[in-house]
Amino acid sequence: MRPGQDLIMAGLAGFKGTRRIAGLRPEQVEEHFPAMFLKSLEAEENCRWDQERILKGLGDAISDWEPVGEGGVLAALWNLSGPQKGGIEFDLKKIPMKQVTVEICELFHLNPYRLLTGDALVAAADNGGQAVRCLRALGIPAAVIGAVRPGWARRMYHGSEEAGFLERPQPDEIEKLK
Repeated sequence: MRPGQDLIMAGLAGFKGTRRIAGLRPEQVEEHFPAMFLKSLEAEENCRWDQERILKGLGDAISDWEPVGEGGVLAALWNLSGPQKGGIEFDLKKIPMKQVTVEICELFHLNPYRLLTGDALVAAADNGGQAVRCLRALGIPAAVIGAVRPGWARRMYHGSEEAGFLERPQPDEIEKLK
């Protein structure tokens, strides 16, 4: 990772955790949301990709990457920018996420950015826009979410508002429901 590179995310933040929550608490979820809305949780529609396909689609467009899994996208960003790799800044609003994830997390008072995610990654790229276009051409949701910066600060934004600094990874939000 080098200052000046773009930070990208490929995949959907919190989606695997959202599906698991619906399985752990089906009565609450079905009582609160219409069936048509919950249909967006079906795996076939949303998970036509995996990490191997993402990496193949990116080729040599990235210099460093980290899988997004337990602890969600915030844990992955912490790990990506980890020991002596450098500073980052990113916008929470730019992280790819389905509305069903937002709504189910709100129902259970969970942070979707700290929620179990599967088949996704965060990466540093010299040309994040080009990398994102390649992934989208393969049907993989992706976005430039920030940039690598000089120094060690890990800044979060929520749109134009600074949201603070990235903290060490916390336990996955799904643990609150077990």
